Amino acid sequence: MSNEEITLTAGDKGAKVRVSPSDGGRISGLEVDGLELLRQGPRFGCFPMVPWCGRTRDGRFLDGATVRQLPLNSPPHAIHGTARDGAWRTARVAEDEAVLTYELTDPWPHPGRVTQVVALAEDSLTLTMSVEAYEDSFPAQIGWHPWFHRTLGGVDARLDFTPAWQEERGPDHLPTGHRTDPRPGPWDDCFGMPDGVDVTLTWPGRLELKVTSREQWVVVYDEQEEAVCVEPQTGPPNGLNTLPRLVTPLEPLEATTTWSWRRL
Repeated sequence: MSNEEITLTAGDKGAKVRVSPSDGGRISGLEVDGLELLRQGPRFGCFPMVPWCGRTRDGRFLDGATVRQLPLNSPPHAIHGTARDGAWRTARVAEDEAVLTYELTDPWPHPGRVTQVVALAEDSLTLTMSVEAYEDSFPAQIGWHPWFHRTLGGVDARLDFTPAWQEERGPDHLPTGHRTDPRPGPWDDCFGMPDGVDVTLTWPGRLELKVTSREQWVVVYDEQEEAVCVEPQTGPPNGLNTLPRLVTPLEPLEATTTWSWRRL
């Protein structure tokens, strides 16, 4: 099927999502009552992080007994996976749902398939992703990297969440392995939420948006003036080394996040 931009719609209030398969399978736009919630541009929107999330130290990870080397696309590290840089295939489209697939290939050392389902409702967007192994088992991670506009209708977003801990960040921007009490922002940090990710963005008088997931890890990045990023993921940065999730031909890795909103 064509890789042109896909538009999904749902509900009488005009929820609209744009999906760009050829631009890394990203969500390129989300409109609620005419308000665009995502920062625009080919690097922004919301892109899938797979088969790893955030930075992998020195681009290296242990794959069984083998040390693998990934391209250093954020020297000295490898960042955010490979799928955001590739073209995805459109498997199925309906009015309010799209299914995309991506074949894992070089520089990732194992063949496999990623499937992403984008499902829009009147007051929510649900993203589901899975990684399947064709032959060999391998470690992997799944996550999403949305760039939400900091300012909507002239008001700035307020960020509310109650993590159990914050991963201490070293000078190389990677977790040191120590956990601390949550500290004030601005952040480019990973937090643990053992009961599941639950983060609320509120633009007072405009909109409330909740980002939830059954996963227990979230990276919050709000060091830019233009955007706030809330990134649910299946493990912390450098997780291919510190908290690997094994994908086997019998057991795919799956994750889901839901964004739900209400007008204020």
